[in-house]
Amino acid sequence: MSDKSDKKIISVNKKARHDYFIHETLEAGIVLQGTEVKSIREGRISLKECYAKLEGGEVFLNKCHISPYNHSALYNHEPMRKRKLLLKKREIRKLIGKAIEKGQTLVPLRVYLRRNLVKVELALAQGKKLYDKREVMKRKEEERQISRALKAKNQ
Repeated sequence: MSDKSDKKIISVNKKARHDYFIHETLEAGIVLQGTEVKSIREGRISLKECYAKLEGGEVFLNKCHISPYNHSALYNHEPMRKRKLLLKKREIRKLIGKAIEKGQTLVPLRVYLRRNLVKVELALAQGKKLYDKREVMKRKEEERQISRALKAKNQ
């Protein structure tokens, strides 16, 4: 039902796919103040060390840095405050069940605008070990070499 045309991607967590095995993704709304929304629209959000945590039947986004809005002097927001994510009860129950499994964590993959609302794409993920990361990098390098060889052969 939704397509790429109604999403405007603001920020992407590039390290998430490198550091984690992504098992499942879901979309969540986020509770923001007015200056936070304006800052996000300018692209002034960082997801580098950001993670989501289940607390008391609710999901919160922690360590997400949203820079203060430049054109606001008095009523600016706290850049690193904890922000509530908006999910349906059945989604939260499902996450609670899966988060109990060993090594499962909630990682934000990207922040985007959908119909002028700020949305967060969350992933249920499991951390990679160092040897897993090396294996993936080795495989990607081999694929690059193969594609280069095929490209050189075709020319």
